[in-house]
Amino acid sequence: MQGDCTIQAERLPIPELDARLFGARRLSALTDEELFARTGVRIAFTGRAGGVSEGPFSALNLGGHVGDDAQAVARNRTLLLEAMDAAHAPLVMANQVHGDRIVEVRASDAPSLEAVRALALAGADVLVVEVPQVAALLCFADCVPVIIVSPTGRFAVVHAGWRGAVAGVAGKAVQQLAERDEPSLGIEAAAAYNAYIGPHIHAGCFETGLDVRAQFVERFGPAVAPDGRHVDLARAVASDLEAAGLHAQRIVDAGVCTACHPDAYFSYRATGGTCGRHGAFAVLQKG
Repeated sequence: MQGDCTIQAERLPIPELDARLFGARRLSALTDEELFARTGVRIAFTGRAGGVSEGPFSALNLGGHVGDDAQAVARNRTLLLEAMDAAHAPLVMANQVHGDRIVEVRASDAPSLEAVRALALAGADVLVVEVPQVAALLCFADCVPVIIVSPTGRFAVVHAGWRGAVAGVAGKAVQQLAERDEPSLGIEAAAAYNAYIGPHIHAGCFETGLDVRAQFVERFGPAVAPDGRHVDLARAVASDLEAAGLHAQRIVDAGVCTACHPDAYFSYRATGGTCGRHGAFAVLQKG
């Protein structure tokens, strides 16, 4: 069985994130082209550019809960799907609650999708999709977006706020994928996965109270707290992913701080709480 896992691992490229322009509106997103070529899984971390929203939500705001015009948000989501060649793919989103609840998409028929959407809107921070032509989207403005991809084409889109990071939400998503991929392999299945960490608030800008810092140090060790006031969310998430079985070389970080670049990404802290949301998007386009 270990040999099978090794063969699967070779099917995925070493992960990379590069900026690319998509669609007629030249929507900019970070993606992995080689991953798409090998698996049919299109991943994208969007930024602010390319949409129709205005003011503090300009332009590609994908969040419907921030005070933006609802029609503009709906149009932005449509533009994203069109740009990713997924205009006809049903979209699943979640009411993100800063926890570790996982909702799985196992079928694409209308009744199944209706039930899944109801579960996700009741509160979830991970969407696991194992069927083609169903798109998953979660929204962010400083929290850590994570996309985990299996050679089988299954994927997980993860929202890791600080509470979710401490709760091990990324590692739990890996475990859920591994259980669905090959129960007999257990945690070893994760060695075949790629994980992509999108733009988020970096340690230099993520100042916390002593109680929050203590929780991270207790869970992940002192390396996640570079000083007495800051926490490195990406290091914590990467540690969680490795503990769940991923290899370090299969975890890639976009390396972009949202708080340092509020012109390119939405940042709750940098804008005092009034802003839109960029997204972590994934869809399996080949079944």
